[in-house]
Amino acid sequence: MTTRTFRIMVRGVFDGLTDGQRAELLAAAPEHDVLHAAFTREGHLSYDLAARAAFTFRFLDEGEAEEDILAATERAERTAEDWLAARGYGVKNLRSQAEDLSRAPLGKRQRRAADNAAR
Repeated sequence: MTTRTFRIMVRGVFDGLTDGQRAELLAAAPEHDVLHAAFTREGHLSYDLAARAAFTFRFLDEGEAEEDILAATERAERTAEDWLAARGYGVKNLRSQAEDLSRAPLGKRQRRAADNAAR
């Protein structure tokens, strides 16, 4: 069976941060800069607290069947919630979006490579 790769984004908004929590997040902001965002197995957090209180976790997961994306999304949400709860960060509007890369449309170069391989 073929392994499918899933990219999952868990988004939300920090809510009710204390001054100490805000200072902690601002101090760690360079490692969570959106310009360094990546999809990783453990999840990568990005935010720009100076601009707005929104954040995004990016996760990479795998499965064998199309239905496995649901379990992968649940794992990503649980991991994000656990990380936030462990630090006492309040959250609102938590939502997820998942993509099965095996079903993603091919770009122009990928289509050309697939056409050349088929010849």
